[in-house]
Amino acid sequence: MSFLIVLAALCFLMLAAYRGYSVILFAPVAALGAVLLTDPGAVAPVFSGIFMDKMVGFIKLYFPVFLLGAVFGKLIELSGFSESIVVAAIRYIGRTRANAVIVLVCSLLTYGGVSLFVVVFAVYPFAAELYRQSNIPKRLMPGAIALGAFSFTMDTLPGTPQIQNIIPTTFFKTTGWAAPWLGTIGGIATLAAGLAFLEWRRRAVMATGEGYGVEDKAKPAAAGAAQAGARGLPHPLLSVAPLLLVGVVNFALTKMIPQWYGESYALTADALPGLHATITTPIKTLVGIWAVEGALLLGIIFVVVTAFARVRDAFAEGTKAAVGGALLAAMNTASEYGFGGVIAALPGFVAVSQALKSVPDPLVNAAVSVTTLAGITGSASGGMSIALAAMSDQFIRAAEAAQIPLEVMHRVVAMASGGMDTLPHNGAVITLLAVTGLTHKQSYREIFGITVIKTAAVFFVIAVYYLTGLV
Repeated sequence: MSFLIVLAALCFLMLAAYRGYSVILFAPVAALGAVLLTDPGAVAPVFSGIFMDKMVGFIKLYFPVFLLGAVFGKLIELSGFSESIVVAAIRYIGRTRANAVIVLVCSLLTYGGVSLFVVVFAVYPFAAELYRQSNIPKRLMPGAIALGAFSFTMDTLPGTPQIQNIIPTTFFKTTGWAAPWLGTIGGIATLAAGLAFLEWRRRAVMATGEGYGVEDKAKPAAAGAAQAGARGLPHPLLSVAPLLLVGVVNFALTKMIPQWYGESYALTADALPGLHATITTPIKTLVGIWAVEGALLLGIIFVVVTAFARVRDAFAEGTKAAVGGALLAAMNTASEYGFGGVIAALPGFVAVSQALKSVPDPLVNAAVSVTTLAGITGSASGGMSIALAAMSDQFIRAAEAAQIPLEVMHRVVAMASGGMDTLPHNGAVITLLAVTGLTHKQSYREIFGITVIKTAAVFFVIAVYYLTGLV
């Protein structure tokens, strides 16, 4: 019975997300409903002592990453940098390689620190024009955007500043650059297999004589992008510079922060007389977060300084929209994290955890657990947060017992979060289809193909580690 209660709570949250209801509202409803069925008297204490504690703790750690990433992405859009990158990619790669162009542009933006939701809005108008001029069916476009924005640059490549790569750092005391060889190998494998799949689908569909298809309401904006050269876009090298800056500064700060602060840093009344007690901050758990925040902050400053005339007029409204988006994204994930904390305390989940221990290999166990929860919740960061809130200690003990570096565990967990998360109820998938004006029936086949490839890449990386010992 206890297991059925946990399953019912998970299914209820999944259904609410699929139907488009707010996770912020329904995550506590699902969690407290499960508590009500388990121990009615514990509902209020669990809400305050577990759900809200976990939720607020998540916001405390990760909200600045959401905020800075959203603002950085909006400024990249307002400055014309994203448009310049698209135009340059089309010029040098060619219109006949539309899939490669879109995947490259989405990858650059995502790996450079732009939120994947922002990437969808920024790239779509140009992708629509490119597919139209190449007479490639529009319904294939979401698969290309998904490969570029939702897969290997989100959680696989070392150093990516996306939240899916940052969350494991606080649990495993690693950095965003964990397991660089495995991450690079996994990223290359995902990219190669994904491009091959998309090209196979393009040839198969176009062989039937199908053209671009659905007329596009965004045509004026997209057509304007095709004439971007006449509007004097920023130079492509300047446009790429802030993305490169974020990567370089992220790497540098990851190395330098521990040297500056050591193992911990103590704030005392000697330095700040208003303090009533010493505050000790463990540095190792925060290096990955601080490095990304510092890198994104410098990226924002760089864009504002180099494109001030372009962003000045729209800065106020643009940053308001970015802040609103960051709040919504952070609160959604924090609610799922609080949900995971409550579910982890229930007897039914303890039984599930014990059952998962029957999977003998620590890495496979972690991969299956995380990708399953990500698939159920329809969220990479949410599913991973639930899994790590409930089972991170178990993962760590199993890895240490098998003498597996926690860097490897970090990379496997991060990659697994972005595997089966893109099921039909995934928020990013729903947003992508809404922006492109397409339906699941028209375009989900290609998205699911990328999902399968990304999930398989996790187990490929595990195999590479065991065969070679590479980290």
